[in-house]
Amino acid sequence: MNTTGDLFLSLLLFGLAVFMFVAMWKVFTKAGRPGWACLIPFYNLYVLLKIGGKPGWWILLLLIPLVQLVFGFLTMLGVAERFGKGIGYAVGLFLMPVIFYPLLAFGNTTYSPPAEE
Repeated sequence: MNTTGDLFLSLLLFGLAVFMFVAMWKVFTKAGRPGWACLIPFYNLYVLLKIGGKPGWWILLLLIPLVQLVFGFLTMLGVAERFGKGIGYAVGLFLMPVIFYPLLAFGNTTYSPPAEE
């Protein structure tokens, strides 16, 4: 049985998910990648690795429990650095993406591609 509270929570979570997709889309396009890539599972991880200047094969490491914490943080560190941010911002991207991805997306940051691209 659905209650008004359940409906409200469902709509709130749906709205938050849409907001995060919009923010990720904007981050991807700022980095010169296709925005639609944020919608495709696993491919979005690959593109995020490339944005952070990490090798694509790291996607395998992101699928291993506990190992993914280390390599996920290193990926966020790479993304933060490419947008001119430091380790504190990387911690924010890793622990509070709902706050820090929109700040990255809609702020005045610019992307600097890694040297190997």
